[in-house]
This record gives sequence, C-alpha cells and structure tokens, in this order.
Amino acid sequence: MSAPFATATRLRNVRVMVVDDSATIRGVFSHLVNGAEGLELVGAFSNAEDALQLLMDERVDVILLDLEMPGMTGFEALPRMIERAREARIMIVSSLTADGAEQTVRALNLGAADTLQKPQSGGFTDEYRESLLKRIRALGRRPLRKAAAEAGQPAAPAAPAPILRAASRTRARIVAVGASTGGIHAIGQCFSCLPERLGVPILVTQHLPESFIPAFTQKLAEIANREGVIAESGMVLQPDVIYVAPGNAHLTIVKDGDKHVIKLDRSKVEVNCMPAVDPMFASIAKAYGPGALGIVLTGMGRDGTLGAADIATAGGTILVQNEATSAVWGMPGSAAREGFASAILHPHDIGYRIAAAVQGKAQ
Repeated sequence: MSAPFATATRLRNVRVMVVDDSATIRGVFSHLVNGAEGLELVGAFSNAEDALQLLMDERVDVILLDLEMPGMTGFEALPRMIERAREARIMIVSSLTADGAEQTVRALNLGAADTLQKPQSGGFTDEYRESLLKRIRALGRRPLRKAAAEAGQPAAPAAPAPILRAASRTRARIVAVGASTGGIHAIGQCFSCLPERLGVPILVTQHLPESFIPAFTQKLAEIANREGVIAESGMVLQPDVIYVAPGNAHLTIVKDGDKHVIKLDRSKVEVNCMPAVDPMFASIAKAYGPGALGIVLTGMGRDGTLGAADIATAGGTILVQNEATSAVWGMPGSAAREGFASAILHPHDIGYRIAAAVQGKAQ
C-alpha cells in the first residue's frame, strides 16, 4: 500500500457487514474484521432481511454475503443490496462447488464484485485470513475514498492522468479480454454491446476457480449471443467464438501455417496466478502483431500489464476499464499508468470500441 493512500484511508475505517446463516462463519469473520487494522464491523446478520434494514441507516463499504439462507436468499437480496448500499462492494461467500457455481456466477454477473470459498473445518489458516483481509481492503478502497471526498476530508494528492498511446491503424483480427475481481459483471456489460457478428475470435481469461468455468462460459455465450467454449489445446480459432481459459491453465495461441491454434500453458508466471492474462496477451502480440486488441478489465494486482507491454511493442491496441466502474482498479490502472492504454472507458464503451477496431474504423 502506498503512503499517500494509507494517509487518506486512515480518516475512516472500511465498514464491513457479514450476512450468513451459519453462526460459526459469522463468528469467525466478525472476529477477524474486529481484530484487523483499518476495518470496522458494522453488523453480522443471520438473514438478509435484517441486513437490508440496517442498510437503510448505516453506510457499509464491503458486504460478505452467503447465497443460501432461510427466508430471503442472498441471491434475492443482492439487487436490493446493490441499490440500497450504493457504493458497497459485495463479496459472495460460497462453497465453490459445481452445484453452487451457476448461482454464484449469476450473482457475479448481476454486480457482486468477488467470490470467496467458505473456510472448511481446519481451513481458517493464516493464508486464508490474509487472503480475506486483502480482498476486503481492496474492495473497500474506492468507497472509502469517495466517502472521504463527500465529507470534505483531505485525501491523497491526485495522481497525474495516464498518458494514452495511439491506437493501432491496423484492423483488429483478434480480441483478448482479461479480468479478475468484478470482471464477470464488466465482461457482461462489454459483450452486451458487441454487434451480432464481430468476425474475429474472442479470448477470455477471468480469474476464477476451475469449478466455475463451465457456468461462466455458458453465461458469456448467453450474454454475447454467440458460441462459447472452454479452451483446449489444438483448437483452431474460429471467428465469433468465445474461448475461455480453463481454471487450471493459461490460454495462449500459436500460429500454425495460416491457422491459429490454442495451446494451454501451465508454466509459472510472474503474477503467480492460474490462469493469467499476461501469457494470453503475449501470445496474441506474437501471432497478430498490430492486429492484436487486448482489453484489461477490473481486478486486483497487475496481471495483464506485462502482456499489455508486448501488445503495445507489437503495435497493437490496449483498452482498459475506467476507475469509476471498476470494483478494483488494480489491473486496468496498472496497464494505464505504464502508458500502454489507448483509451480508458466504461465497459459499454469498450464494447463499441471493439466493434470499431474490428471494422477498421478510426479509434
């Protein structure tokens, strides 16, 4: 955490709400939040109705929400919470099983920012605690800054606006999208604005558990109204097909004569995640050069930045999501600050720019 941000956020704690019918989970999460510097527990509830009532009067930055509860389910409560809590970021607390994947993906597509596995017996380790706190702080960052600004409190000096680079003059021949926290909703917004026929293949790397990938792929296909498949080595890229990285490998492509073929890669990468955006971007930069179009959407960390550098060096184009609509402006912010982005846009506008780039129109 940078010093300027730390100074700004000490003015108020990140306010956290826990909503789960399990007394054990409520107790574990409440204890963790209460004992963490910079976090404040606003309330812990066994049902969504009581949580919604509190949101009428209390400001909350981050909500940890279970989906399966008696009475109103978390899925039913989600849209009401988004409307009532305004700036709050919602993390779905899920068992992350195949049975629950479809509902969780639906929740993430509706606007939940992240999902987290419930700790199993003996699973509440130091690593789990660190991961949970890191996610809560990342999700609470933007609401915290906005609250400080609304209260007229001093904040960190504004960083200089990123310098944009010129977009490629070459028609885009492939689109590759990378995202993490909040990405499912952002990808859905972006793809909903694509034309019925785009005419090029679309690659997607979203940081998700492996068990969620089938449900996620199906949801993308529905939103984009085109075929969606989980990528497998040896697949020949076809126009207007969405190829989704599996949860256990990086999605890359190689040129084979006049064809482009998928090659799954399981090697370790600098950002230490699987799948990662960087290898995907690097591969399309090598195969398509100035015809490569990379999209970096909301997410923690800096995955995609090294790959964006490869695309920029090859003469291609990088578009990134703006901070105002990002759950976490980590990945897109990193690529933008490094000077690789040609535009910083709302996901809807990114969808329109993708269509223009593929049609060879001026950016």
